Parts: sequence; structure tokens; C-alpha cells
Amino acid sequence: MWLASKIKQVLMVAKPGVVTLKYPFTPRPAPENFRGAPHWDHAKCVGCAGCANHCPARTIMVRDLCQEIRVLLYDGSRCTYCGRCAEVCPEKAITMTPRFEQATNDRGDITESLELFMLTCQRCGRCFDMETANAIDKLGLTGYRYDSLEARTVLRRATDTFQPKELEKTERYERPETTGD
Repeated sequence: MWLASKIKQVLMVAKPGVVTLKYPFTPRPAPENFRGAPHWDHAKCVGCAGCANHCPARTIMVRDLCQEIRVLLYDGSRCTYCGRCAEVCPEKAITMTPRFEQATNDRGDITESLELFMLTCQRCGRCFDMETANAIDKLGLTGYRYDSLEARTVLRRATDTFQPKELEKTERYERPETTGD
């Protein structure tokens, strides 16, 4: 009697089949139009820094190493995948990929860095959309930027002409130990 009951239970349980996914061995594909990690097309990027100025999480940093070379660093560890950077890019150099599983021990796996050769913009000097609809957009910086790529910090410093002293200061920048420093 006991054995027959157990066999009946096993058959009842086996009937529906497998209802769970074999995740992470067979990952589920992202839905269509899913907004995952952004990706920069180095060939299309003009280095206008519109993405850095509009990023609400401040994950995109810009540093001008001299008048001609601009480094753009994307730190994916803080990115919320809002897609604001892709929206404001005038050259459509940023696309949102379906990648969302970003767990890693190496920060370099979720970091993208572009080194761009810059020319002076002869149209306007600021190529991205001049939208001033919200407070984040009003924080835009123009000119030469000196974000700290080592500390991965957006610094609110910009100058009209390239200043090597500002670049030296930001290379040695350290995050404050306590609030208010």
C-alpha cells in the first residue's frame, strides 16, 4: 500500500514536466527593445560630451589630456541603463545593447574607454541638443573638461582654454574621506 502510494505520487509529479529554467546555464534572451548596457561606436563619436553632461548617474567621465585628445570613460558599475546618453547623442554613436548580466570581479569588464582626437567644432562648439527641460540638463559643462578618471569622479570643472595645471590637479584628485571635505 505504501509503495503504491509513493509510485502514484512520483507519476503525478513527473506529469507536468519541467517548469523552471536552467538558468544561468541557458540564459533567457532579453525581450525586444530591452534597454541594457550602452555601447559606444568609436568611429561615430565626435566627443561632444553630451552623454556625460546628461548622465543622471554620472557614470560617463570626460578628461581633456591636451587640446587635441579627449578621453571618455564609461563606468558601468553605477549605470542604471536609463538610455539618456543614447537619446542625446547627435551622431547615434551610443546604442543600448541587450546585455544586462554584468556581474564580474574585474571592473574593467564593465568599463569602456574612448580616446578621441578632437577638432574645434565650427558649427556651435556644443553639438548635442541644447535641451534645458530639467535640472540635470542645466548642469551642462562646456569647454575643456577635467574629470578624474582615476577616482572615477565627475568634477564640475571646465575652462575655455586648455589648462595643464587643472589637468595635473585632477590627476591627483582623491575622494574626500568624510562628507563636507
